[in-house]
Amino acid sequence: MSTIRFGLVGLGRLGRRHAENLAWHVPGARLVAACSPVADERNWARDKFPELILHAEYDALLKDPSVDAVWLVTPTSLHAQQIIAALRAGKHVFCEKPLSLDLAECDAVIEEHARHPHLKVMIGFVRRFDASYRDAFEQTTSGAIGRPFMVRSQTCDKNDPDGFFVRFAPTSGGLFLDCSVHDIDLARWLLGNPRPKRVYASGTIAIHEGLRECNDIDNGVGIVEFDGGQLAVFYASRTMAHGHDTQTEVIGTAGALSVGRNPRANRVEIADEHGMRNACTPTFFERFEDAFLREAQAFVGLLRDGKPTGLTLDDAREATRIGIAMREAVQSGRAVEF
Repeated sequence: MSTIRFGLVGLGRLGRRHAENLAWHVPGARLVAACSPVADERNWARDKFPELILHAEYDALLKDPSVDAVWLVTPTSLHAQQIIAALRAGKHVFCEKPLSLDLAECDAVIEEHARHPHLKVMIGFVRRFDASYRDAFEQTTSGAIGRPFMVRSQTCDKNDPDGFFVRFAPTSGGLFLDCSVHDIDLARWLLGNPRPKRVYASGTIAIHEGLRECNDIDNGVGIVEFDGGQLAVFYASRTMAHGHDTQTEVIGTAGALSVGRNPRANRVEIADEHGMRNACTPTFFERFEDAFLREAQAFVGLLRDGKPTGLTLDDAREATRIGIAMREAVQSGRAVEF
């Protein structure tokens, strides 16, 4: 196909960014339809993209013959069933991370995909498409730091006093599955896809007491031991004062490298009576804006030219499996064995 016709599902804060990318910034992609059960979101799309076919129901979008592929930016609890429905409707699928909150659902997606091998499915682990992380991967795999044996990685969101994360918690899968799943995927990628052996985790509620009702936390730490002796240490937070702070360090036998140690919004530094400082990235989208675009270009390249993305459904399942284990370790207070 010279042009891939997309139907986007979910027009919230991230869905709108994806819609703009597909409509205007991805060669070979054409946004032809969108779907949301929320009238205000459909009104936004109608004003922004007057030519779009708009649907209130997902089933209606899947029946739309003008759609070659669906782009899912929906609640995680819906991902698995929506991917399966799209495959049965003959559509390629891009879906935001994580694949699911449940391992049985991950397996159901993998089994359904095996029945439709001509269709492509990609889960949006966007950091693999960030230029800095891509460079870190290439440096690591080329032996620049010797044999990598440890990853320390964090995903920390700026505190939202309006309580967005509390409202989101019932469907998020918890702090680790929502935030650390990115770091889990990065760690496995950077370490050569080792299998997990044991997980430890602990967490606390520092600010958002409303999370207690969902048995969730707003700050957590996890340790994963992999077969072969490799390690990963994760930190996730909803309470940063300064902005969105994603950073990763890879430690090897001959050196170390880091990505994002200073979460700077740009290269401006201010020196005054308070010392040296710089502005920080406010949200994950500003930090990974270019990566989201590269991610979309990679999926279109997969559909048009068969160019591999390096991401598999098995990778997505493994990230979910480790994230679930970290959540269970926090709740039980005990290590989880694989």
